Amino acid sequence: MALLAILFIVGVVIDMIGGSIFWPGFISLMIFYALIFLVALRSARQTARDHMLASRSLPLWLGIFTMSATWVGGGFINGTAEYTYSEGLIWVQAPWGYALSLIVGGLIFAKPMRSRNFTTMLDPLEARFGRYSNFVFFIPALLGDLFWISAILVALGTTFGTILGIDFATSIIISGFIVILYTAIGGLWSVATTDVVQLMILWIGLLLVVVTLLDDWSGLQMLFANYRDDFGEKVLPWPTHGVLGSSTAIWWDSALLLIFGGIPWQVYFQRVLAARDSTTAVRLSILAGVVCFLAALPPVVIGIIAYGTDWVGLGLPPPADPAFVLPHVIKYLCDPVVATIGLGAIAAAVMSSADSSILASSSILNWNLFPKVDEATKDKSRLQKMIWIVGVTAMLIALKVGSIYELWFLCSDLVYCLLFPALVTALFDRRSNGVGALAGFAVALFIRSGGGEPFLGLPAWLPFPSDGLVITVPYKTIAMLSGLITIMLVSRVFPRYTIA
Repeated sequence: MALLAILFIVGVVIDMIGGSIFWPGFISLMIFYALIFLVALRSARQTARDHMLASRSLPLWLGIFTMSATWVGGGFINGTAEYTYSEGLIWVQAPWGYALSLIVGGLIFAKPMRSRNFTTMLDPLEARFGRYSNFVFFIPALLGDLFWISAILVALGTTFGTILGIDFATSIIISGFIVILYTAIGGLWSVATTDVVQLMILWIGLLLVVVTLLDDWSGLQMLFANYRDDFGEKVLPWPTHGVLGSSTAIWWDSALLLIFGGIPWQVYFQRVLAARDSTTAVRLSILAGVVCFLAALPPVVIGIIAYGTDWVGLGLPPPADPAFVLPHVIKYLCDPVVATIGLGAIAAAVMSSADSSILASSSILNWNLFPKVDEATKDKSRLQKMIWIVGVTAMLIALKVGSIYELWFLCSDLVYCLLFPALVTALFDRRSNGVGALAGFAVALFIRSGGGEPFLGLPAWLPFPSDGLVITVPYKTIAMLSGLITIMLVSRVFPRYTIA
């Protein structure tokens, strides 16, 4: 009740100082947040082991729910609709890329990680390369999670601003605070159980929006026919001969980045390592990949609907920015009841991913960077402090970013180039060592940074082939492979060198 009262007071203040809040939606959102918070509190456990790994007793059904809900976040559904609307299905790579990453992770990485009872993703790196190597590998792991959380919160901010009339910053602060609070109190058990509720609301909300907007199957066929006429072969989710031109290498670079860069995440391995056994870990990863692929279909349809809508003819404003397509459709093309449910779907997607990522980064901080402690209460207290630090930092980043989809890509970029080679060699190359790992990290970072990053305003400074606008070689994959090969070669040249 106290949480509802606080949220209501915030809404009244916003309305009084010049806002124009859509009160039915805001009240529904307050009830949704209170429900999630109540479920989280009832699932809270007492020890740090419960907080981080749910006592390694996560059942298959709950693992599938929490793994799927974690990946199908606000960036997933908003970004999919954004690029469907603006770029064509050929560039909507992240949904199927991340779905394949879960399947590949389940087939190759889940069993060795769970069977060896690691606590975090960095444990095999520490075991193979030495404890102090984690001070290097933690950086891309932390930045990846922070960018991921920020992209999720940006999706929420744009949605609330469009549908509820709440400004961008306020919506991020309110939602971020609630997510941090229940994550700190309940840990992984709370996150996993709330994911069940959130994923169900997500599916119901998005499917209801799609069914409301489409009278029958023929309506979608007509919309897609018009969409295909305008985008041509870009309506296919894979490249055909000549359709991408000089961007072909970049398309494949991005595809490989999403598939393999979607694996080295603590948020992924936290669920794998919390599974009851290695068989459960493999199954929940593969089945969650299937769920993630299916979850991309509703936002794709919504993006096509947005593209085919004659906004001016209907007397409605067109989307001001492709990033706002999903909430724009929900606000202007759905009746208030459906719009409210659709808003709940987006909020559910955001919270289910944000809480998982906050807990993941905090777990690595607590377990791998600071001295390990045995006292469960002390360890839990320290973990809770880390959750607040990581959550607040991600909120601050979210207030400064732009495109949801570009930020989403940048997350996997870091872990693909810098973490994936280290994880592969730590698990599968017994001759790799600390000096090789650091050398590989340095080489991969050098090559990747040499390609620049337009999103961050960093120019390319290595002489990669280009057409004047984009680099025409898969330089991110080159960076990753160079790092992988360097680890293996240097480790064999200096076979006895470790970083204790």
